[in-house]
Amino acid sequence: MKFRISLAVLTLVLAASSTLTAHANCTNATIKGSYAFTIHGQVLLQNGAVLLIDGLARTTFDGEGNVTQLDAVAANGGVAPGWRVSMGTYSLSSNCTGTMTVTNGDMPLIHTQLIVSQSGNTIRDMVMDPGFASTAEGERIHLPKN
Repeated sequence: MKFRISLAVLTLVLAASSTLTAHANCTNATIKGSYAFTIHGQVLLQNGAVLLIDGLARTTFDGEGNVTQLDAVAANGGVAPGWRVSMGTYSLSSNCTGTMTVTNGDMPLIHTQLIVSQSGNTIRDMVMDPGFASTAEGERIHLPKN
């Protein structure tokens, strides 16, 4: 009986680990295309004030490590100043985690860590810079024509 249970547990563990490894093969090309992101969080200013932020972004990944982004972000419920264009770079590891750095107008660069779904259709990220407590989730809206 113990042998059967051990064999069953071993089989389940091996099946789960092979499924995870089989899908953990991301490259920069995994997220080639455009994504619609929602952005939520806080910016903690040096004077102690807190800005609540909400926003939208259309982010396009070229499959080679370059990104362009069109975003509108509102602070403390104020109207977003309009759409702004940002440029940047990204890099994905084979385990579907990665980093992205984008311009932020005349502000300092924004650095994020991201994780990509196995299919490449969903991206979740968070800003890693001091003073930021924000996350975003993106869904693929456009695949490039090849």
